[in-house]
Amino acid sequence: MPNSLDAAKRHRQNLKARGHNRTIRSTVRTSIRTFEAAVTAKDKPKAEEAYEKFVKLIDTATGKGLYHKNMAARKKSRLHNTLATMAS
Repeated sequence: MPNSLDAAKRHRQNLKARGHNRTIRSTVRTSIRTFEAAVTAKDKPKAEEAYEKFVKLIDTATGKGLYHKNMAARKKSRLHNTLATMAS
């Protein structure tokens, strides 16, 4: 338990931010699973659409500081390579 009013407020703010961040991270993970399901089903148009949605979500989250920029770039690169190999 916080000992001061300032600490109590900061604790409330942290709980609110944590909930928001968890929601965004969950959405990003769901978009990855959607992409992987489309790749498994060999549905290229759906995979491309899922990839574009994933890129938008992870770029937004990275801009807000939820992910490190290199980690976001690595995930995008790996999924893009999967999409490229699906074409051949």
